[in-house]
Amino acid sequence: MSNLVVLFQTPELNLQLVVDGLLAGAIFALAAYGMALVWGVMNLINVAQGELVMLGGYVVIFLAGQGVHPLLGVPAAAAAIALVGWALYRIVIFRLVERDLFVSVLATFGLSIVLQQLANVAFGANVRTVDARMGSLFLAGGLVVPWIKLIAFATALALGGMLVLFLGHTRLGRAIRATAQNAQAARVLGVDADRVYAATFTLNAAICGAAGGLVAMTWIIHPYLGLPYTVRAFMIVVVAGLGSMLPVLSAGGGLGIAENYAGFLLGTEYQTAFLYALLVVILVTRNLLLRRRRSYLK
Repeated sequence: MSNLVVLFQTPELNLQLVVDGLLAGAIFALAAYGMALVWGVMNLINVAQGELVMLGGYVVIFLAGQGVHPLLGVPAAAAAIALVGWALYRIVIFRLVERDLFVSVLATFGLSIVLQQLANVAFGANVRTVDARMGSLFLAGGLVVPWIKLIAFATALALGGMLVLFLGHTRLGRAIRATAQNAQAARVLGVDADRVYAATFTLNAAICGAAGGLVAMTWIIHPYLGLPYTVRAFMIVVVAGLGSMLPVLSAGGGLGIAENYAGFLLGTEYQTAFLYALLVVILVTRNLLLRRRRSYLK
């Protein structure tokens, strides 16, 4: 209760929590949009989504150890994890396309465990981060915003915008959108479905790699980081749907703010528990709304 009283007595603290939540939410939204892309095009729920984010973070940390500035490591992380995504598609994911959705959940859950253990062996279980050494921006009212978080926010928005432009104005992007709308009709029109699926999953992996690079500079990385990011991405997609980027970004910002308030009020040790509890609430609420809609249509 004391923390709740502090919130009422210090409006500037509320502003700090909201701003920090919005900045983090853009990264959540980036990973979520990749999940929405795979789900919409391939009808596949990728439970290993967070592990791709985690691997992207390790790429940036490794390059930073070699003297590369962390920001320059972000495109390298995107490229490296894109290759990982392409390899995973050719080895595992192509077998799951057009299978039952539950099969994809089980298979990618197993894949997430494999990636966790490989990261644990390769990088160790210690919590890692990388310092971009950029200082902070001090604003009126005691608001403090690290420059790296602002840059990460802008980068996430720019990557989301580039992805939207790619899907809307390139031949491959239009093929991906056509396959998402009607895969059978797209095949009839000459679209190579396997090429589209491979490109979609590779693009998703690149997005996750970039998001992981941003996480490495703004938060922490460890081998078991993936599941919370998968849950975040899944919640955002459930709330925002498989459509445009703007609802995904809005849902990501809302989730970031909610997590910040939960961490302050309940303590950071309960923040992950809040995340999973929120997932249950969202799924139950969505199920009730769908039932009411069906009964209304009848």
